[in-house]
Amino acid sequence: MNKSESQAVRLHSFRETTCQSCSLRTLCLPLLLNSQDIDRLDSIINRSRPIKKGEFLFRQGEHFKALFAIRSGCIKTYSITAQGEDQITGFYLPGELIGLSGIDTQSYPVSAVAIETTTICEIPYSRFEQLTDQMPELKRQFIHSLSKEIRGDLHMMLLLSQKNAEERVANFLLDLSARIQRRGYAADFIYLTMSRNEIANYLGLAVETISRVFSRLQKAGVISVTGRAVEITDAKLLEETAGSCVLNQEPNNSESR
Repeated sequence: MNKSESQAVRLHSFRETTCQSCSLRTLCLPLLLNSQDIDRLDSIINRSRPIKKGEFLFRQGEHFKALFAIRSGCIKTYSITAQGEDQITGFYLPGELIGLSGIDTQSYPVSAVAIETTTICEIPYSRFEQLTDQMPELKRQFIHSLSKEIRGDLHMMLLLSQKNAEERVANFLLDLSARIQRRGYAADFIYLTMSRNEIANYLGLAVETISRVFSRLQKAGVISVTGRAVEITDAKLLEETAGSCVLNQEPNNSESR
């Protein structure tokens, strides 16, 4: 089995587990909780059948009732604009929480749909909120997750307003690389579960622009692309392409749609 096939098998693997035995516990809320507290959290979690590609986890406007932790697979979120168009707002990988944006208004402001077979842990929010009152460490980690979500939204806003096409794509690949590495996979290999159209929508670019940027990066020896498999062959050059921190950078003229 080659590298890409091995990665794909690991990304799609699933087995029944608990918070105690889950390999993602260091990425999810149980991090640093003691065994007793992990068991209390585990007792309120619902683990249902896998969600098939194209199935919805929740829809925009639905009543907020739960948070969801991704166990395997990938979920994309999107909102419907005033013009009736879909705008992708994020991609969620194993170990990440989804649904946080629904807490304030008690309704989900985005829709969440599986882009491959996905397994999740459903965390009823009313019961979870009670646990956070009783478990200070769980509350601390939950606030950390909220802060991380806000920081991600800020990064995306600045990315779209200050970066050109190549910089956006490079930042996108570096972000995926870092998230994949935290899950125990090689940082230089990315299997793109999302399509070029979805990447283009997320980054605010035309799909033709995404294809041209991928081709330019491959010709420059920065990445190697085979279908949806992307190997980072020159991480330093990819970082240089991504540019300096958007917070300290003057706006660039982005390549138009």
